[in-house]
Amino acid sequence: MPRRGFPLQGRVRWLLLALFLLLVLLLFAYLLECTPPADASQTLPGVVGEPFNREYYQTLLQEHEERHLSRVYSLKRQIAQLKQELQEMSDKLKVMQEKKEPPGVQGLGENQEPGDLLEFLHSQIDKAEVNAGARLPSEYALVPFESFTSSKVYQLEMGLTRHPEEKPVRKDRRDELVEAVEAALDIINNPDEEDGVEEDVPVQRQTYTDSHFMEGLYRTERDKGTLYELFFAKEDSSSFRHVSLFRPFGPIMKVRSTSVETLGMIINIIVPLAGRVDTFSQFLQNFREVCVQRDRQVHLTVVYFGQEGLQEVKSSLEKMSREETFSNYTLIPVDEEFSRGRGLDIGANAWKNGDVLMFFCDVDIRFSLDFLNTCRLHAAPNKKVFYPVVFSLYNPAIVYGSLELAPPIEQQLSHKKDAGFWRDFGFGMTCQYRSDFLNIGGFDLEVKGWGVEDVHLYRKYLRSELIVIRSPVSSLFHLWHEKQCADELTPEQYRMCIQSKAMNEASHPHLGMLVFRDEIEAHLRKQAFKTQSKMEA
Repeated sequence: MPRRGFPLQGRVRWLLLALFLLLVLLLFAYLLECTPPADASQTLPGVVGEPFNREYYQTLLQEHEERHLSRVYSLKRQIAQLKQELQEMSDKLKVMQEKKEPPGVQGLGENQEPGDLLEFLHSQIDKAEVNAGARLPSEYALVPFESFTSSKVYQLEMGLTRHPEEKPVRKDRRDELVEAVEAALDIINNPDEEDGVEEDVPVQRQTYTDSHFMEGLYRTERDKGTLYELFFAKEDSSSFRHVSLFRPFGPIMKVRSTSVETLGMIINIIVPLAGRVDTFSQFLQNFREVCVQRDRQVHLTVVYFGQEGLQEVKSSLEKMSREETFSNYTLIPVDEEFSRGRGLDIGANAWKNGDVLMFFCDVDIRFSLDFLNTCRLHAAPNKKVFYPVVFSLYNPAIVYGSLELAPPIEQQLSHKKDAGFWRDFGFGMTCQYRSDFLNIGGFDLEVKGWGVEDVHLYRKYLRSELIVIRSPVSSLFHLWHEKQCADELTPEQYRMCIQSKAMNEASHPHLGMLVFRDEIEAHLRKQAFKTQSKMEA
C-alpha cells in the first residue's frame, strides 16, 4: 500500500525554506531603511582598493601629524621661554655678584633667602664636592669619575657586556660631552675678570680649539647633578687651562676657570721593594724612558727591605745615573720585614726639601708621560688628593694561550675586555702632597704585610675636608705577576689577597673556558670520533 507521508514532509520542508528566505529579505529591507545615508566621500572600512578609502585614511594621518607637530611646537616654545627667563635671571645675578661677592662660583649668590632657586643651586654645588670635600662614611660612598678624551670614554661600570674603553657611540652621551667641551672653550676664549685676565692685556679670541682638549672627568650624582672637570693645553706646553662646569639637572653652569702651570712641579715617586730584581729592572727601564729622557721633573725614592738583591738594585740605579746624567734618586735600605705602608711612610719622611707631590707606586706599574701630567693636575695641597684607578692586566699565559709566545709588554698595554680590567677595589696608587699625607696621620704602621693599610689611608681622606678624585686613568697599567698569599696574614688580609689573586687571572669568559675545560675536550674527542667514523664509512 503506497505511503503518503514522504511527499507531505517534502512540501513542508520547502514551505519552511520559503518562510526563512522571506524573513531574511524583510530583515535586509529593514536594515537598508534604518541605515543613514553614507557620505559620498567615505567608504566602508575594510574594503581594499577603493580610491576614497585611501584618501580617507591619508586625511586621518595628516590630522594626527598636524596635532603632534602643533604639540611639539608648543613644547619647544615653552622650553625657549624657560631658557630665556633663566638667562635673564643669571644676568641679573651676575651684576649682583660683581657688587657683592669675590671671585668664585659664577651666577651663585650666598646672600639669597632660603628657598630661592639660586640658593638651591649653590647647595647642590657644595654637595657635589666642587669647592670642598664631603665627609663620607666609607669607600663605598664615593661616586668615582669617568674619564674621557675627544674620542673615547673610560668607564668603571662594565658588567658583563660593556667594555672598559668605549667610543661614545650613544648619541645622548656624545652630545653631552661635546656640549661640555664647547662650553669650556667658550669660557676660555672669552674670559671674565674673575678668570685672572688683566684689563690692560689684549685678549686673543678663539685661541683654543677642540684639538687642544687633553682630558676630562665627569660624574653624575642622582640627587645633585653632573660635574665636569676639563683640561686644555697647547702642544708641547706645560701650562694647562682647567675649567669646572656643573649641570644641576638644567642648563650647564660655569664654576671656575683657572690656569695650572706644571713646569717645576716635582713628583717624588716612592717605590717600596723587597726582592723582585728582574721586575725592578723592567720598572727602571720604563722610568728611564718616561721620567728621565722626557719629563725630568721627578725624583725616585726606592725603599728596599732586606739584603738579598740590594746590591743588584743599587747597581742598576748607578748605571742609569751614569748613562743618563741623572742623580735625582734615593735608595733607602731597611733591614726589616717587608711592609708596604712602612716603606711608603719612610720614603715620605725622607724628603727634606719642603712640600712635594708624591706618587705612591708599585714596582709592577707601567705609566706614560701623560700620567705624570694627570697626577699633577688632579692633586693640590690642602685641597684634593688623587686616587687613580689602574688598568690591571690578566695572566698573559691565559690571554695569549693560543700563541707560542706572549707578545712584548708594550703590545699588551691595551684596554680590551679580555686583556684586563679596571682595578676599582685597589687604593694603593695615589698622588698626594706630602703636607696632606703628614697632616692626615699617614699609614697605620701597625699593619704588616699585604693590603688593608691603603684602605685605611683612603678612608681617612674620605672623612676629611679634602676632595678625593677617583677615576680610571688610561695611561696607568698594572702588569700581571703571580701572587703569593702568606700564611702569616690576618684572616681579613688573606681573604682580600685571595680575591685579588682570583680577579687577576683572566676574564669571565676565559675563566669559564678553564672551568669547563674537561667538558670541552670531551666534546672535541666525540666530534673527532664522529668525523673519523664518517670518513671510514
